[in-house]
Amino acid sequence: MATATTTTKKPKSLSKKMLDHFEKRLMDERKRAVKELGHYDDTFGSTPQGADGDLSAYSFHMADQGTDAMEREKAFLFASQEGRFLWHIDEALRRLYRSPARFGKCHSCEKEIAFERLDALPHARYCIDCKQREEDGKKA
Repeated sequence: MATATTTTKKPKSLSKKMLDHFEKRLMDERKRAVKELGHYDDTFGSTPQGADGDLSAYSFHMADQGTDAMEREKAFLFASQEGRFLWHIDEALRRLYRSPARFGKCHSCEKEIAFERLDALPHARYCIDCKQREEDGKKA
């Protein structure tokens, strides 16, 4: 008489080698983002008068002022975007260090996030199906 045993399948976690790979990818992305933010810091620190060597308080032509304002606004928007990206990278590193066994699992459905997705976007929190549902919900 054979007895049926039910075993619960334990979800596999990423190997140490894969976790190291993602840690390196995240750290590389973090370095790049910090470097990029440093460039924006230089942009915000310079003044239009200092840029051409003129230290007088008189302003440029109105068209030049408009162009400068637009360039500063564009730089601010790019810096904001880079800052948000850096926050996502830092959050992914926190998840990786706090609970490596959970890294690479979807925050919504708990399934494994595909390696290809994580390799392309190492800070991903959702599998492609859940992310698609989230984006479809925002469009509605």
